[in-house]
Amino acid sequence: MARARDGCATIFVVPIELRFHHGGVSVPDLEASIRWYREVLGFEVEHRFEIPKARAKVAMIRRGALRMELFEVEDGKLLPEDRRVPDRDLQTHGNKHVCFGVQSVDAAEQELRAKGVDIVFVGRAMQPPNIFMRDNSGNLIEFIEQPDLW
Repeated sequence: MARARDGCATIFVVPIELRFHHGGVSVPDLEASIRWYREVLGFEVEHRFEIPKARAKVAMIRRGALRMELFEVEDGKLLPEDRRVPDRDLQTHGNKHVCFGVQSVDAAEQELRAKGVDIVFVGRAMQPPNIFMRDNSGNLIEFIEQPDLW
């Protein structure tokens, strides 16, 4: 909470109320990514639009309250190799990954492996346990065990 002084009194200013809306990732093939997010994670297209100035096709995908925004930009650059590895990605400033809570890392890992997902690592020694994986474009996604969310 921010504080402001008014004479002798301290007034606490309530910050803007926030709710998470979406994370966004740039992908080389929008249709392939829509398919991947639907088949692997159960997302559906909420709506599509274009950003002409950026030469981008965009799809907002949704699964319940979770949203992801996928961008395909003409002549986009491929994701650098260091951005595909969690520990090396931390060396580059900017957004790192999205993270979804799961009830069980073990169950999530089993399902993801059955779907042939590119799993980077499973952190069972971490508290709470987590999984890092890559989407079909190499973007990092984390799953963290948080059974208290349910």
